[in-house]
Amino acid sequence: MTTIARRIIHLDMDAFYASVEQRDDPSLRGKPVAVGGSPDSRGVVAASSYEARQFGVRSAMPMARAVRLCPELLIVRPDFARYRAASQKVMGILRECTPLVEPLSLDEAYLDVTENSWGEPLATTVARKLKKNIYEQTRLTASAGVAPNKFLAKIASGWQKPDGLTVIAPERVEQFLQKLPVEALWGVGPVTAKKLRAVGIQKLVDVREIDENLLRKTVGSLAAWLKRLSHGDDPREVKPDRPWKSISAETTYPEDLERLEEMRAEVERLARRVAASLEKKDLYARAVTLKLRYSDFTTVTRSHTADQPTRQPADFAARAVALLERTDAARRPVRLLGVGAHDLSGKDSQHPEQLLLG
Repeated sequence: MTTIARRIIHLDMDAFYASVEQRDDPSLRGKPVAVGGSPDSRGVVAASSYEARQFGVRSAMPMARAVRLCPELLIVRPDFARYRAASQKVMGILRECTPLVEPLSLDEAYLDVTENSWGEPLATTVARKLKKNIYEQTRLTASAGVAPNKFLAKIASGWQKPDGLTVIAPERVEQFLQKLPVEALWGVGPVTAKKLRAVGIQKLVDVREIDENLLRKTVGSLAAWLKRLSHGDDPREVKPDRPWKSISAETTYPEDLERLEEMRAEVERLARRVAASLEKKDLYARAVTLKLRYSDFTTVTRSHTADQPTRQPADFAARAVALLERTDAARRPVRLLGVGAHDLSGKDSQHPEQLLLG
């Protein structure tokens, strides 16, 4: 295990899009709100308030289904300009504490506060102050996880939402790990979790005991990484202000999508999310890529490269939806959709890496 004693915070804004809408429109406060498209045009839920979540309304759900679950649901069209403005304010607050801020999307980021501009030795105190500053300056709440590494900090931030703060001190790591299901492992989605359970792995710590050959046969190249995480060991550093060679967003659906209209709406949502991230990073993309996984787990990709780079949401969405027509989506159920931007240009285009919007 790594011997570097780091203090990592994962900060995640609570129901971000919906919370911005409730903040800016008092009539929405305390009510079930969904941000997304119309249920009459196969719209999809982009975000839901906690009041809506009590009815089972979740992101990526068809809006028509959301309305059936919650007839009183208030639907708001997304306003990404306001969400970006709120995000920039939040990220600015985080950078007042440390330059080691790694944004993952508009509404979440990692911070390494081992050393910080406040000279505060306790990461818990730093997290409390950040949450307080964010609320005072934006009237939005955030949940924070404090831990010795990224993996644990991200799990911790979701432990007591909304407006939560969960701390995993180094001496409590093992106790915390013992509680976690196998799905808590980074990189383990519903499909991989099902495979792991089929070979007797129910809890995260069960990964430690399984035969390595069987684990490798079950999850392939993920095996060594999962084994390491099962001991709470994650050596990844917080990398601030990374330049990107690609930006992508994808969603795996709890139920296969079968209607083409629903798939189109979801592709448009993902494309607009990527376009928003391009604008935030002051980047442009020539290439748009669609990733699609059918119900039988066959995965295909389609791409289109334009002569001139762009980040216009409507153009980006139209190209992504057009790529959908070049697949068998109309005839086969789909379990995963993703949209990517490639061949990026703009500031800081040297030493590229990748960003996946979670």
